[in-house]
Parts: sequence; structure tokens; C-alpha cells
Amino acid sequence: MATRMKQKALARENNRDKRPHAVAKYIRIAPSKVHVVLDLIRGKGYREAVAILKTTRKAACDPVLKVVNSAAANAEVNLGMNKETLYVAECYADQGPTLKRVQPVSRGRAYRILKRTSHITVVLDERA
Repeated sequence: MATRMKQKALARENNRDKRPHAVAKYIRIAPSKVHVVLDLIRGKGYREAVAILKTTRKAACDPVLKVVNSAAANAEVNLGMNKETLYVAECYADQGPTLKRVQPVSRGRAYRILKRTSHITVVLDERA
């Protein structure tokens, strides 16, 4: 049985995506708001994406900029890639756990407030 587990582990390692990436989890902003910013940088070069994120006035720009810079640093340090040749190959925001809070309203009732969180992933790649 242990032999088969080793083979599976080797197969997973060989099929793993080798592109540089970074993930930020449990970011306290709704994924729908992050999608707007990610659509702006998808497919852009690294320098252009950073410039867009620095000049856009959206709350989601700061955490996305951190993730893009982290992915670029991973590419440079771990894989020896040059930042000038990188571009944003994939970027997406998945929904994380939702914090449930209560808003008191009239007649002793309570409405639920859903504070959503995001898991932001950015995958970079080199231009040919």
C-alpha cells in the first residue's frame, strides 16, 4: 500500500502547475468587489498590472497588489524568472467563510448581516 501512495505522490508532483503563484486567504472584502479589480489586470504585464493597481481607487486594490507582488517575488527568488517578462496568466477570487453578524431593527427584531471574505489567487507566467 505504501508503494502506491508514493506513486500517487510522485504523479501529483509531476502534474503540479509549476508557474509562480501566490494566495491571500481570509481577506475581509466580498469576492464580487475583488472580481472587478481582477478583471482589470487579467492578461496584463507585471509592470502594467502594478501601475493599474496603484492608480485605481478601489478597496480591493491593496490586497490584490500585495498578492501580485508576492507572486512576482516567488517567481524571481524560487524560479529565477525576470519580472520584466512576467504577465498575469490567471487571477481569481474564491469565497471564504462568511462572518454572520446581527443588526437590531424595530419591534425587537434582528436582521442578519453577512460579512464576506475572499481567497485571492494570482498566477503569473513568462511571455514567450
